[in-house]
Amino acid sequence: MNADTGWRYGLLGLPLAFAALPLYVQLPAYYAREFGLPLAALGGVLLAARLFDGLTDPWIGRWTDRLFARSPRAVLVAGAVAAALLALGMGALFFPPVRGDNALLLWAALALIVTCAAYSALTVAHQSWGAMLGGDESQRARITGWREGLGLAGLLLASVMPTVAGWPATLALLSAALVAGWLAWSGARRPMPRDLKAAGNWWMPLGHRSFRRLLGVFMINGIATAVPATLLLFFVRDRLQASAAAEPLFLGSYFLCAALSIPLWLALVRRIGLARSWLAGMALSVAAFAWAATLGPGDTLAFAVVCALCGVALGTDLALPGALLAGVIGAAGERGAGDGLFFGWWNCAGKLNLALAAGLALPLLSLAGYAPGVRTPQSLTALVAAYCVLPCLLKLAGAALLFFTLIRPEGKP
Repeated sequence: MNADTGWRYGLLGLPLAFAALPLYVQLPAYYAREFGLPLAALGGVLLAARLFDGLTDPWIGRWTDRLFARSPRAVLVAGAVAAALLALGMGALFFPPVRGDNALLLWAALALIVTCAAYSALTVAHQSWGAMLGGDESQRARITGWREGLGLAGLLLASVMPTVAGWPATLALLSAALVAGWLAWSGARRPMPRDLKAAGNWWMPLGHRSFRRLLGVFMINGIATAVPATLLLFFVRDRLQASAAAEPLFLGSYFLCAALSIPLWLALVRRIGLARSWLAGMALSVAAFAWAATLGPGDTLAFAVVCALCGVALGTDLALPGALLAGVIGAAGERGAGDGLFFGWWNCAGKLNLALAAGLALPLLSLAGYAPGVRTPQSLTALVAAYCVLPCLLKLAGAALLFFTLIRPEGKP
């Protein structure tokens, strides 16, 4: 894959990632801070909306396969509609026209369903397009690397824009990026789908053992990443007692280091393979979160280094699992026919991770005595356990599953 093909396909990853940060990370803290919604109620709404969102992804994947069977042009037209709904939905979420706890919770639930459905449709179509381009491990990693590398640029923008320019300018930039990304995508190299009938039934991906194994690792590792992402701003403000002005430093170093690390991880892939490189990233993440557990008020610079290390580890989570999945699709003989179904189930698992992280971590923290701004020893102990210790345990479990089910039995996937 040359650079021209890479950036044309990958550019849409920038606005998709740009939208993901406010949608899945900043929204809980925004509603708690701006509107004073209780964490338990907010967590319940997020859990319900994201569960619904995740469970619809396999249907979206099947629909995407049908669009590909018609023509890539049909996929692009549907992508344009989804992009427009995504931009409108983000505006509805961050500028609700209602007030009062019950009205805000209902509005957030409905707006989340519409926005997340549009986000899912656009994401599954884009991911499937890349998987259909095929290639060996290195080629698949480069395709995913372009998409996720430009996505990290979007995350970097999303991490600083709300503080620097405010939410109106942030959402305006997102809309412009969606237009630019779609235009570039429409000029990218087009895949050659096969007959849709070869894709099998709705449950087909789960019938492949290699997919089930990879999905299990992806889910455990994904929960380990989603929990601290949900709790980051609470940890920064209450455990570190850092000012809001420091938040772009933490988020910026995290995403910048993730972007810079991708070429290094791709080089490692050429030496030891996709799965072993992913395992190395998990080990680095565990070490970084273990260090974070020792930090306290005033440790701003130390936490920035932790964020940088976690960002380097994130490079593997972004660039490598998708490349492994593309290989699984090809080995199953479903490339060009069932890619949407595979990515639908894949994204369903990712949404369930986010739903569990928000829907369980926030209410459990509330039950443990934590509330935003409360800095009692009991409250902060619960926050550290949820933000640092739990992700370490989950990452270790994911690493063990990766080693024993994918690396040890079969060699390099």
